Parts: sequence; C-alpha cells; structure tokens
Amino acid sequence: MAVAARLRSAGARLVVGPAAMAVGRGGGGEGRWMGTATAEAAAGIARWEPMGAREYYDYRRAIYGDITHKAILVDAAGTLLAPTEPMAQVYRTIGEKYGVNYSEDEILMRYRRAYAQPWGRSRLRYVDDGRPFWQHIVSSSTGCSDLQYFEELYQYYTTAKAWQLCDPDAKYVFEALRKAGVKTAVVSNFDTRLRPLLQALNCDHWFDAVAVSAEVAAEKPNPTIFLKACEFLGVKPEEAVHIGDDRRNDLWGARDAGCDAWLWGSDVYSFKENQAHIIKSGLLCRSQKGSELRCKESFVRWVT
Repeated sequence: MAVAARLRSAGARLVVGPAAMAVGRGGGGEGRWMGTATAEAAAGIARWEPMGAREYYDYRRAIYGDITHKAILVDAAGTLLAPTEPMAQVYRTIGEKYGVNYSEDEILMRYRRAYAQPWGRSRLRYVDDGRPFWQHIVSSSTGCSDLQYFEELYQYYTTAKAWQLCDPDAKYVFEALRKAGVKTAVVSNFDTRLRPLLQALNCDHWFDAVAVSAEVAAEKPNPTIFLKACEFLGVKPEEAVHIGDDRRNDLWGARDAGCDAWLWGSDVYSFKENQAHIIKSGLLCRSQKGSELRCKESFVRWVT
C-alpha cells in the first residue's frame, strides 16, 4: 500500500492552492458533478502539470516494468452515465405536487450542503438500497419529507429515462475491448440499484464484473473496492487501468490500490481514446479454435 501511495503522489502534482482539494457534490447516483476534471479546469482550480504525469509513469515503470493493461475499470455516474436532466430540475418538477417550492438554485445549494456533511448513520453512505441516505438528502434539499415524494424520486432514478450514456460510442468500444481480450468492470460508489439500471440501459453485458460499493462494503477512494474489482476479473491491480471523473475518488483511490488511472475530462475525453491507448498494433488474439495468433494489434502503455 505504501508503494501505491507513492505512485499516487508522484503523479498528483497540481498547479494552484488549497482550493484544488475542495470537491463539490451534486445530482445523480454518485453525486459528483461539481468535482469533475472539466469543471475544475473551467474554474481554473486545478490542472495536471505534464511533467508530473511523466514522472508518475516513469516511477510506475521502475516498480512494475512495462506492464500492459489487461483490464479496464470504469466509474459509473459522471463517466459511463449521466443524468438526462439536471438533478435540481427533477427534484423540483416532481416535488411541485408535494408542495416543494424551492427554486432549482436553492435545491442545488441545499443538496451540495447536505451531501458535504458527514453521514452519521454508518461508515458507508450507500448501504444496500441506500434509502436512508437518500431520504436524508432529498428532505434536506427540498424541505419535503413526504415518503411518497421520496419513493417517486427514488424509483425515477432506477429507470433508463433518468440516465444516458456519457459517450455514445461506448457500446462499440467496450465490445471491441472485450473481443481483444481486455477484461472490463464497473467500479462505482452506488447503491444496489446500479445492476438493474445497467440492465435497463442495456449495457450490463459490456462488463465482465461490477464492483458496487453497497455490495463490497467499501467506497472510493478506499482501495478495497478497486482490489475487489481486480479480484473479480482475475487480474493484478497493476494490470488494470481505472477511468473516472473524480480526482480524489477515482484517480487517487485507484492508484492507492496499485492500479493505473486516467481522469475523465482531463487525461481522456472519450472511450475511443481509451481504446486507442490500450490497443495498438500486435495484440495476441485467439482464433475460434483457441489457438493464439499474432494479429496487427497489441497492448500499449498510456505513456510510451
């Protein structure tokens, strides 16, 4: 774990001050819309220093050598999935018939405040279906404790209507990666609605495994959830790369586990880029009979 921590710090050289450490929260399953790399860059809060990234990969090579990526782990909300409508808009629209009269700006402000507070009921926010936590968030955000209102909201975010893919090419990329022999998994701070949601969006079959915090009893940035994902896939942590939009939870958490990690919206902007970084000419493919053949594609490292 000490090695992983040094790996993380070697690549985590940020330009600017303490404000870069603040992570806002907002809508959707994982509630991290204010903490994305894109938002940080737009606000001038934080950015990668290129030399720091180079040093990180040099240091990684010194420890693991030229290890290729045999698996790709991907964050759910904010990377793979995004809400179809702003959270505050949904809370207000559904809540109007239950007496919610806060503006969308007020709901968003109250949501961020509630989400930023420590959750005292357990060490995990998302336990089983996450209802106690989300009841607290909804009532704090809207001032409405009506259980029927909460259930309508809760069920809405379980449907395909509430979510969309961040990248329309995701299907083709994950299918190509799996065909090339790369193992895939979702790693997400989410409650037990995630699996049925992936099924509703018809993308559950893109992945060999799903590591949900509510099921493995560990939330990012705890390295345990990444180690569990690697265990599910049958790969070593250093053989996996994780992609997510939250610097602390995804980038640092994955690196603490010994995985490689790329920041969505900063290091990569689409899954096609991920595919290009992982697969290039010369990959070992298998024929339908199971014999290994040398193809025109091969695994490559993120920094060559």
